[in-house]
Amino acid sequence: MKQSRGIKLLSNTLIFTVGKFVSKLIVIFMLPFYTSYLSSAEYSTSDLITNLCNLIIPLACLGVSEGIFRNAADKSVDKESFFTNGAMLMIFGSAGFLALSPLLNFFDYFDAYIWLIILYVIASNMHSVCSQYVCAIGRTKLFAGQGVLNTALTVVLNIIFLVGFNMGIIGYVLSIVLADFLTTVFVFLVAKLYRAFIPSKISRAVMKDLLRFCLPLVPSTIFWWITGVSDRYLVAAMVSDEENGLYAAAYKIPTLLTYVVTIFNDAWKLSAVSESEDRSKCAEFYTQVYKYYIAIMFVGGGALAVCSQLFAKILFADSYFAAWVFIPVLSAATVFTALDTFLGSVYFTVKRTQVSLWTSLLGAIVNVALNLVMIPEWGAMGASIATFISYFAVYIVRAATMGRFMRFNLYHVRLAINTVLIGVIATVMSLYGDTLYGLLISGGVLLVSLIFNGRDIVITLKQILSGVKRRKS
Repeated sequence: MKQSRGIKLLSNTLIFTVGKFVSKLIVIFMLPFYTSYLSSAEYSTSDLITNLCNLIIPLACLGVSEGIFRNAADKSVDKESFFTNGAMLMIFGSAGFLALSPLLNFFDYFDAYIWLIILYVIASNMHSVCSQYVCAIGRTKLFAGQGVLNTALTVVLNIIFLVGFNMGIIGYVLSIVLADFLTTVFVFLVAKLYRAFIPSKISRAVMKDLLRFCLPLVPSTIFWWITGVSDRYLVAAMVSDEENGLYAAAYKIPTLLTYVVTIFNDAWKLSAVSESEDRSKCAEFYTQVYKYYIAIMFVGGGALAVCSQLFAKILFADSYFAAWVFIPVLSAATVFTALDTFLGSVYFTVKRTQVSLWTSLLGAIVNVALNLVMIPEWGAMGASIATFISYFAVYIVRAATMGRFMRFNLYHVRLAINTVLIGVIATVMSLYGDTLYGLLISGGVLLVSLIFNGRDIVITLKQILSGVKRRKS
């Protein structure tokens, strides 16, 4: 990895780690609190509300936050123009969402929470547009700081609403809404974004350019939502809210790996976009980073699977402990979520977001079909397996078609070996993880995975650290 590119990627990753991973880690360690103050049925409902909001969010803002980020991150563009026009599109989208919000009344399950859903969506979109712009223009420390602030506000408000006012589901969701709103105000004032919003730069042409990039991302996001979240609605409908509460809690553990992916992806998009003008250099950069990425993801996913009972014992209330059995398969699924995300960044970098659309559609179709077959038979475990297969299917298709847009080494043999190793770990842990025999086998396979991938991790870290030392000297 070349010195300047490696240092830049490392620097951005470390900053985002402070801003996101530390923050999200705090949320993970709040799980004992949530599972103590919310029953499994209440936790299920809270999870379904927030995930419904996450489905509506890209629809309501037309996906413009990603467009703002991608365009404002370019070196030679009128950044204020993209922020101004992106903000206007968000306002138009929010107005349309408000006009259509009475349609939410058709969902009886959410009758008492429609007002909360509306506030959640609008606050989240405001936060996303402002934070993504700040990140794109290079104010990464502010971006990291606002992430810490957002988490701190969420935690404090959760404690106030759940313990102080005993507000249950409403308190859990409302704390997220208020945290987003207050963080948006903070970013808007500190970054002086009122100076970046310039009405004279409102342009129909710029809006069309943004929409051309963003609109394919909206259905793509919806399809990813279907792949990653629809199973929870189906488990709640086909089995029970109680089992879905366990399943939703189990999903939080592999989220640790998702946070690593999100942090790296934020830093990676900044670095990849800066290299996008020279396709050959960009492909070389992808090759160098992907080998390291594979090693971290598979070792991390295997470790989460092997330690699933330990995490459940520490982070869940006793009534949620049975959820550990879903963690191994979900950890394996999360590894392929990470790989799909990395390959998807190619479409983002080369501005071919329509390809991301149809590959994510494939994952959604596979996921729903398998859920309808497997959940009635195996409950939430069937949903876990369906999730893994659908993410794996998307990876196969993206890997097979990637050469049309950027040719870089996908390390097929290395990936196949890692897939077998994590598959063995997930299977053994799910079936025999509560026995010493199962733990020993899974731990042994994890050790093999660590040895197999360890060299790549060590070599890459040495390259990055030596680059940092040369820069300091």
